[in-house]
Amino acid sequence: MTQKSNLFLSIGKPVKDEYGRSLGKVASFALTPNGKFDAVFIELNDGKFARNSLENLKFNGSEVTLISKIKSNVNVLCDQLPLIWRKDQALKNLAEKGKISPDLYNEIHNNFEGVLNQLKVDAQSLSEDIDEELARCDEEIKTLNYAVVHLELEHEIGKIADEHYRAAFGLIQDSIKRMNTEKSDLEHTKSKLSNVLLGDSPAPEEEIEISNEPIDEKTALPEPPAPEAQLKVTDEPTKVIEEPTEEKAKPQDPPVVVYVKEIGKAGL
Repeated sequence: MTQKSNLFLSIGKPVKDEYGRSLGKVASFALTPNGKFDAVFIELNDGKFARNSLENLKFNGSEVTLISKIKSNVNVLCDQLPLIWRKDQALKNLAEKGKISPDLYNEIHNNFEGVLNQLKVDAQSLSEDIDEELARCDEEIKTLNYAVVHLELEHEIGKIADEHYRAAFGLIQDSIKRMNTEKSDLEHTKSKLSNVLLGDSPAPEEEIEISNEPIDEKTALPEPPAPEAQLKVTDEPTKVIEEPTEEKAKPQDPPVVVYVKEIGKAGL
């Protein structure tokens, strides 16, 4: 009841996006027949109403933040794709070990493959949505930069007072910062999605190598020669310095002793 009462207390509270822009305010909630919160109705600043999934909103005291649907969907997809890949690879390993019949393997594998194909279609659609949002960000940033230029021109010729100029300049700069932050966020989201899709083939291969002990042992074999090669390289200089000097030191020791004695006598 505490959680429900807290959510009801957010009715009438302002709703902002992740970048601090005001979107509207909480108008109501949609609940399932068993009393579970399902969605939020938001009255937008233009007077229209929008229904958003509860998963897309973050409630923090009196602050209500609407999370980007694109980001939420990408996060879900990035969790599901690797999971299905791992399950499909595990299924293949079980079939190779003879723990499941070929018919059962083919049936479940086809199900996994169907889910993966659908997820890839969804990922492609999300990628296109991100491109559209990035284009919108670029256009808005361009418009804001034009606004700055015109503001500077009018201020330069004295048509805008300093006080109004500073206030307007601050508003535009804040908007530009928010747009740049949103653009960077979208680019990061697209990169995250692309990395997961590119992991289609590498991810299962890595799991196979890790899970197969014979392959690990073979890959471990080349590692000892590397240190040995390094020891040979480090020993060679010491051998060049020590061995020749020891051999040459034996025949040269007597003359050195003789010279020392002769010099001593000469000094006396």
